[in-house]
Amino acid sequence: MGAIVAQADAVNPRFTAGWLDYAQHCGFATDPARVRHAKDKPRVERTVQYVRNNFFAGERFVDLADAQARAELWCAQRAGQRIHGTTHARPAEMFAEQEANLLLPSPAGYDLPIFKTVKVHRDFHVEIGKALYSAPGDYIGARLDVRADAQLVKLFYRGQLVKVHPRQQPGGRATDPADLPTEKAGYALRDLDRLIAAAGRHGPDVGIYAERLLDDPLPWTRMRQVYRLLGLTRKYGDRPVDTACGKALEVDVISVTKIASMLEKACENNPTNPAQPAAAGVGRFARDAGEYAPGRTRHLRVVDHTTGGEATEEVR
Repeated sequence: MGAIVAQADAVNPRFTAGWLDYAQHCGFATDPARVRHAKDKPRVERTVQYVRNNFFAGERFVDLADAQARAELWCAQRAGQRIHGTTHARPAEMFAEQEANLLLPSPAGYDLPIFKTVKVHRDFHVEIGKALYSAPGDYIGARLDVRADAQLVKLFYRGQLVKVHPRQQPGGRATDPADLPTEKAGYALRDLDRLIAAAGRHGPDVGIYAERLLDDPLPWTRMRQVYRLLGLTRKYGDRPVDTACGKALEVDVISVTKIASMLEKACENNPTNPAQPAAAGVGRFARDAGEYAPGRTRHLRVVDHTTGGEATEEVR
């Protein structure tokens, strides 16, 4: 049965994760029969044949409830009271005397979980039951095994538990800040205070400017503007950006694009590293520079084509 045995083997069969979880919940072990060895399970198969021929054969049932009620009556009055061909005893009486007191108590209701394998995406999250759950950054790109019931979602990597989240409704999201890098936690969690504090570390006016940018009924829609402001500090430095923010606050201009324009114009007017002209490359067949030195004497050979004579002249 594929729902129970994932890989058949006469010595060491491998069971499915769902079946092992259910067996652990109920507290029983599983002893599978070998493939194509009918003698491993004769009693089980014989019982199926007996029920089929003596209860189902020739009967008509109104619905499922009618079939269940008549099956209980048949087991109690006929199948349980017959004389068994092997034990020569009534099955119901033998069960009550020898087997009933050996049974385990009935297990509690089983919360049917979801078992699946998921991939950790670049946003540090996995999708389970149409909801998102964070995973540690060390497992980005890896595949994790999942067990999700009505209460908890557990993530496993090669049999080791790596993360536990409370179960979320479809469309929900469970993010642990410890799973995210420090520089991404604020954006992922929409932590505005952390974002303003990060801007304030680049200068007091930068922090105030970031706070003014986020002063909106939907502040998380303007978080990208603050991240662009932080990008300007990496490009131009903390002090120039802090100065530009201070000047913009004096005239109450709240625009990151304006800050970027001010910094760009300041660099054009006061270049700190003027561009140096590129050195001319040395050509493959270029003459030596000494040949162009003033006062250098060169000897040229002159040929008279009329007489065939040759002469040498000095040229300066």
